Amino acid sequence: MAVDDLPQADIELLVQSIRDYAIFMLDPRGRIASWNAGAQRIKGYTADEIIGTHFSVFYPPEDVASGKPAMELEAAAADGRWEEEGWRVRKDGTRFWASVVITALRGEAGELRGFGKVTRDLTERRSMARALDERGLLLAHLVQAQERERRRIASDVHDDTIQSMVAVGMRLRALGEGLPEEHAAGVGALGEAVEAAVGRLRDLTFRLRPPADGLVEGLTAYLEQEMAGVAYELVNRLDGEPPPESAITVYRICQEALTNVRKHAGAVAVAVELASLDGGVHVRVRDDGVGITREDGRNDHFGLIEMRERAETAGGWWSIRGAPGMGTTVDFWVPAVPHRTS
Repeated sequence: MAVDDLPQADIELLVQSIRDYAIFMLDPRGRIASWNAGAQRIKGYTADEIIGTHFSVFYPPEDVASGKPAMELEAAAADGRWEEEGWRVRKDGTRFWASVVITALRGEAGELRGFGKVTRDLTERRSMARALDERGLLLAHLVQAQERERRRIASDVHDDTIQSMVAVGMRLRALGEGLPEEHAAGVGALGEAVEAAVGRLRDLTFRLRPPADGLVEGLTAYLEQEMAGVAYELVNRLDGEPPPESAITVYRICQEALTNVRKHAGAVAVAVELASLDGGVHVRVRDDGVGITREDGRNDHFGLIEMRERAETAGGWWSIRGAPGMGTTVDFWVPAVPHRTS
């Protein structure tokens, strides 16, 4: 029996049963008209939740803002087909690397009836490929070199600068004890300034140290040390300890995110969630603070730029969202596949 001879119901049953590919139809305006089991598995929505919604819901915010979904439909309508690989978004907000094909569907008279869309999740394959390339190996070496340099600086500051300043503080206290009251007050103020500087340097050496005992242990220690006055929760859903360069990248991004919470958010509570996902580590840092607005310029803050660059350099993604007064969520994912050394 030829494919053309198969009953329509059997063809629909076949499409609906496929789980490795998201296969669905769009109307001419881009609204979802059908939904198969693979689409639900890959994207997370049930048919009842998603049918009738515009397909741009699957695109990252920056792609929606640039008009990319509409451009892809226009290209498919003009050329009959559009194909690409890129980031897409699941129902829970996480991203996955997708292979996407959009095909224009036309009636016998040539009128546009809609589009067929096939999506495949390539995140794990992309992570594996990246782990084996020379760029990934170079990145691993770079991260390790950066952490060695941070460790050296921390050691130098602790063993030399801090010890010298502690000695200066002790001498100032001794000197103040033998001076008249009007002079002792000034020397005492100098001693207090030196003591405060020593405290800041000790905080710096702590922040410079890498998570030597593992990612979860390192983040736990950082939360205990730095988040005084803020209730915190660390949720660990990792399958195991990530490779060292991945753990360090995650730790440094979390460190910057938590620093922002402590300095800028005015938060009462913060939660850090770690989970194994798509061959990598997915992290959410959520606070209940002041949130963000377009007007406050925080998206251009150096720390936010650094977080994004760390994630993207590692082959992952990073995003931030939050409405005024509704808290802020930093969301990112980095691959966690060991690199070959030869």
